[in-house]
Amino acid sequence: MTSWLRLPRCLLLGCVVLAVCAQASSGAGDSACWSPSITTCTECLRSGPQCAWCFKENFQDGLWPGHRCDLPMNLLRRGCGPELMEQSEVKVEVNATVGSTQVSPADISITLTPGSEASFIVAVKQLDRYPVDLYYLVDVSASMQENLDHLKTVGVALSLRMTEHSSDLWLGFGSFVDKPVSPYINVHPSKINNPCSDYEIRCRPAHGFHHVLSMTGNMSEFTRVIKRQRISGNMDTPEGGLDAMLQAAVCQRAVGWRPEAKRLLLLMTDQPSHLALDSRLAGIVTPHDGLCHLENNVYTGSTRMDHPSVGQLSDKLLENYIYSIFAVEKQQYQWYEELVRLLPASYLGKLGIFQASNLIELVVDAYKRLLSEVAVSVSVEDEAVSRYWVSVSPLCPNGSTAKDQACSGVQPGQTVYFNITIGLRSCPDDGEDEDVQVMVQPLGYNESTVIRIHSKCRCSCGPTMRCHEDNQSPCTGTQEGANQEQRPEHGDSNSNCRADGSDVDCSGRGECDCGRCVCEESRLGTVYGKYCERDDFSCPYEGGTLCGGRGVCVSGNCLCDDGWTGESCGCLVSTATCQSANGLLCSGRGKCVCGKCVCDDHRYSGDFCEKCPACQITCQSYGKCSGCSSSQALAQREAGPCNNTCATLSGYMDSPSECTSNGRLVGTFLSVCALTLLCGLVVVAVSRLLLQRKRGWSPGGTVEDRVYHCTGKDLSYIPTTNEKTVTYRRDQPPDRPVEMHIQVPKMPLGDPWQY
Repeated sequence: MTSWLRLPRCLLLGCVVLAVCAQASSGAGDSACWSPSITTCTECLRSGPQCAWCFKENFQDGLWPGHRCDLPMNLLRRGCGPELMEQSEVKVEVNATVGSTQVSPADISITLTPGSEASFIVAVKQLDRYPVDLYYLVDVSASMQENLDHLKTVGVALSLRMTEHSSDLWLGFGSFVDKPVSPYINVHPSKINNPCSDYEIRCRPAHGFHHVLSMTGNMSEFTRVIKRQRISGNMDTPEGGLDAMLQAAVCQRAVGWRPEAKRLLLLMTDQPSHLALDSRLAGIVTPHDGLCHLENNVYTGSTRMDHPSVGQLSDKLLENYIYSIFAVEKQQYQWYEELVRLLPASYLGKLGIFQASNLIELVVDAYKRLLSEVAVSVSVEDEAVSRYWVSVSPLCPNGSTAKDQACSGVQPGQTVYFNITIGLRSCPDDGEDEDVQVMVQPLGYNESTVIRIHSKCRCSCGPTMRCHEDNQSPCTGTQEGANQEQRPEHGDSNSNCRADGSDVDCSGRGECDCGRCVCEESRLGTVYGKYCERDDFSCPYEGGTLCGGRGVCVSGNCLCDDGWTGESCGCLVSTATCQSANGLLCSGRGKCVCGKCVCDDHRYSGDFCEKCPACQITCQSYGKCSGCSSSQALAQREAGPCNNTCATLSGYMDSPSECTSNGRLVGTFLSVCALTLLCGLVVVAVSRLLLQRKRGWSPGGTVEDRVYHCTGKDLSYIPTTNEKTVTYRRDQPPDRPVEMHIQVPKMPLGDPWQY
């Protein structure tokens, strides 16, 4: 770490910025899970299927609740075991007890969480020689008179031709015109019962739909019913064909559709059909309810409900496993061509010049074409359709993947596989779990696969049912599994937020809330720990990854995974190159780091920490002990300076020979020092003597001769005071002379003496 201190400040700042950027980029995948707004297990699971919630007690004290939500790999590294995680769970279970002939499996159960998805395979097998139900739905308006006459000879011929493709053919018949209300028909009393009165022809009254013959295998009965049919008439050009098709599809009991048969609904007309909302011209505004309304085989809802929409008709045809065939004249071919695109499992044929043979070929071709195309439809319950998405990818028998989600040219005995993926976008608004049923139905088949989806929107959090999904009130703990031991009963609650010897709450990096530290959020990383003393962003990076991706950053240091070591976990642990000759690792004085010995004591060096020049302490350092260096001599001396002095020496050496030689060296050294000092004193004395002689006085001279004469170079020797004895004598000598002793203080050198 000290090497960082030697870097220039600008370079060090650049390294920190790069480290932060690297951490931000490496954590981009985690942003979908971790967020300050995520505070509960339920919110965590809703954030994505890759997220997991750790419900471990006291999981990394000081973290915000959102840090419990993370990728499972990150939670594992932070000490949360897999048994303590609530994860997005996706299950696909096939019910093998429910069997089917054409579609398998027949029943599947799926568990999904928000954002997750599940895939499964549905196999559709094309069987040979199906039973066939064919229902003729014929427009009997006046313009269809010729076509109706030719239809009388179709039944027997069609039955004989279909024996090549089906083992059992049944036929049914129904007719339609239009809604029997104005402005679709002439409501004059003379026209209601006989719309063709102007042409002196007896016609049937107009009707929306009339079921004439239920499914039968008796071709003679079919022919007899067709011969009795008469035309009718109406006012406008479009007919009520879609109204009649819906009734023929949903009135299964009246029509007599067989469950095991392929169902074909053949619509014959020479005009387009009315669509939804057209009946408003007649004042009919009630939408169609999609139900059967037959009384005495007559459609009674024609004057009360609007025409069905194309989408509604499509759903009803699909629900009742019905293929639709449109046999129309060429003038209306383009209009029905657009309609067929909106109806599943439908076929459009052009009659041209109407003849029985043409109609038979049209039916046979339509049957072969419809059975050779295999496609599936996936339907979700209406109230849940917005919360799910579906993807279908078919695998055709020839190994190709169809782009339009259907396989063409499928022969009897071949199987088409559909890879179906269902995903859950979101949970219901109330956040509760829900069960939804999805139908996977091959178009035109009377078998389907039922998908039972259980959406898991709430957490169970293991057997303890303690998810820590609480909205804490101040100092009251959690509603589920609160740790009451951490709440102080007496005294200052903030004392629990301070580490031993610290007077700062939460290490200055958090807030104390009811005796627990809530660590601050940092852009650099996560601050956590009981006292917010830890973080995960102050460790060195290697290869742009914290701790090289081979360890966890705790308290600024990398805790490396097994087999790795080094400051940034960049070195493999290898002890083979660190074993010294004595068999010890680094001679027992260091650690093996990246294949090299790092000595614990700085005095040791060498490849195996075997060298220590500073460890050889001689008796020269401890001269007082030279006389008792050996253990034997030390034992013989019960008193003396050696016992007291040598006992505390850490480098004391118990080698008599070495200490004896060292003692001689000490004696020699002291002798040299004493001789040098003596010579120095002699030199000083001689020098002083010579200096005195040069200044002109000798030890044997008189007092006057010994008067000190100050020269320019010896001003420093001027005495501090001048003393002189003076004798004064008067003119009249007294009895004795008077002597006075005068002490004159020293004057500046430049001033003359004054008496």
